[in-house]
Order: sequence, then structure tokens, then C-alpha cells
Amino acid sequence: MDQLQAAKFDYCLMLGDSALILGHRLSEWCGHGPVLEEDIAMINVALDLVGLSRNLLSYAGEVEGKGRDEDQLAYLRDAKDYRNHLLVEQDNGDFGKTVVRQFLFDVYAQLLYKRLSESKDEQLAAIAAKAVKEMDYHVRHSSQWMLRLGDGTAESHERMQNALDDLWMYTGDLFATTDGDRLLEAQGVAVCPDALQAEWLKTVTEICHQATLVVPASAYALKGSREGRHTEQLGFILADLQFVQRAYPGNQW
Repeated sequence: MDQLQAAKFDYCLMLGDSALILGHRLSEWCGHGPVLEEDIAMINVALDLVGLSRNLLSYAGEVEGKGRDEDQLAYLRDAKDYRNHLLVEQDNGDFGKTVVRQFLFDVYAQLLYKRLSESKDEQLAAIAAKAVKEMDYHVRHSSQWMLRLGDGTAESHERMQNALDDLWMYTGDLFATTDGDRLLEAQGVAVCPDALQAEWLKTVTEICHQATLVVPASAYALKGSREGRHTEQLGFILADLQFVQRAYPGNQW
């Protein structure tokens, strides 16, 4: 692959892998939601993300040009080959932690796909345009739960604050930007993640303030996803996600 092709492949993997892993995490809530309506809502969000991932990984396979489709990219890569953000692979914890993780990602994804819908790459622009409508709903949904639980009972507030404190160190990885990203941005193809950080922080801070939650002051950020470095959580996810394909390679139903 030439430099531009390799950069686009990596960028599509970053987007597709993040959607896939977060969608899988949310699917783990199926049948375990706090109320039936929310159980269904979370699975619908998971389906949105998995659908988005299929589009992005399918396009990544086309860009790569080696004949791999979305299934092969999802099921036949090891953890070191994944480019998903560290935040999305973190465990669900309690419902409050799941809400905080979702909210932090949703605000980022809404900003990203809104700008990406103006890409000069027609395929990426079309995928992003569809995703924006879904991300708008995701942000509304997770924001409402941030407010409801953050400004709720003493226990719900404490759990939400603890979750925010625990997950904050993974948020810096959302904005990790590679030289390939900058090359794509110069071509009008992609959006550099670090260009979104200021607006993301502003929105997150406003919602957290309304929810009586304190945004952590720590600047420490754990990074490495763009180089294939992940937390141990990803290995456990892939062991589950890829089990059938690994146990019965190449089978079709």
C-alpha cells in the first residue's frame, strides 16, 4: 500500500474497531438492563454501532485491497492489530459506569462524524452522514442518564463520580492523532481527532456540571491504541467475540 492508502486503512480501522468493541460491550447488557425499556434501548445503541462498524470495516477491506471483508477483519485479527480506543474496551461495571463510558464516547463520536460527513471521500462521507443521525440520539440518551443519575440520590451520584474518575485517564486516547491522520486531513479526507478535544471537553464539562459531577483535574492519559497497545480487557472481549470463528474456521451457516 502507498502512504495515503495505508493511512486511510488505519483510520477506517480506528473508527470501525471502536464501534465494534463498544457495540459488543453494550450487547453484554442484553437481558440485564435495570428496566426493560433501557435494556432494549442499550441493545438498539449496540446494533447502531455494530452496523456502523460493518460499513467501516467493509470499506477498510476495500481500501486495503487484499480481499479481506468485514468478517475477516473482525474475527481474524489479534488484539495487537486492533485500533479501537482504549475507553470502549473497558468493562461495563455497574450501570452508572456503562453510562459514563457511553457518554464520553458519544460526545466525541458526534463531533467526529459530523465533521467527517463533509469528507471529500464520498464513501466515508456517506457512512458518516448516516452515523450522525444515530450519534445525535446516542448523545441525548446518555446525557439524560448522566443528569438523572449524577443529580439523583447520594448513592447514584457517588457511583457516577467514581466512574468518571476511573475512566477519565482513557479519554486522552480518543484524541491520539497520527501522521497518517494529518496526511488524510490535508487531502480533505479525514478529521484529526486532536482537533475535536477542546469542543469535546467543553460539552462534557457542561453536562457534568448540570449533573453535579466534577470533571477530573488529572491530565494523565493512557494511550497506545493507534499503535496496537491495549489494556488486558480487549483480549477477553476478542476471546468471546471471535470464539465461533476460531473454533470452526471458515464455516458458513
